[in-house]
Amino acid sequence: MREPLSNMFGVTVSSIDQTNLVNNAVGIAKAAKVFNVPTILATANAKTFAGPFFQQVTAARKDLKIYGRTVINLWDDARVVDQIHSSGRKKIVIGGLWTASCVMLPALSALGEGYEVYVLADVSGDINRETHDRAIQRLVQAGATPISWIALMLEWQRDWARTDTAGAVVEIAKMHGGAWGMGANYVGAMGVGSEAK
Repeated sequence: MREPLSNMFGVTVSSIDQTNLVNNAVGIAKAAKVFNVPTILATANAKTFAGPFFQQVTAARKDLKIYGRTVINLWDDARVVDQIHSSGRKKIVIGGLWTASCVMLPALSALGEGYEVYVLADVSGDINRETHDRAIQRLVQAGATPISWIALMLEWQRDWARTDTAGAVVEIAKMHGGAWGMGANYVGAMGVGSEAK
């Protein structure tokens, strides 16, 4: 589940660099597609206030519908909750803007319904670091687990012998994985290791 990663919210974020935020959001969006993880994109007041969902994410996931809403707590949108319930899954991964409202509120609601909740700390942001950190702290105290997008992608991969996804994971890392991606590009360019063959 990805909460509003929309332009207006993005320009107000100072808890994470906006370039990193967008990069991380695209990276996890691509990874979720590779691993066939059901994904929900939702905006809040896109036409009257927040603007469109990050275009880089929607370009990477043209297969997904974007749910427009007015409620702050996504869990109050029956369309989205019905889709989550119908998935049959008991784990939810959530990221978005702002951490202290549009991420925290549905995460707390999901925890209240017995879901195991993982919060993408580096695909979430707020108006300042303190607000983001306090929201993450509150979520941890409530039972959620913060995770980074790369750690989650590697958890999904589990084993490099899983060749049906390994190549795509390396390509995502090259494009969005920061230093790891630089290293993967270097190894390939220099003909080092099995990746170069």
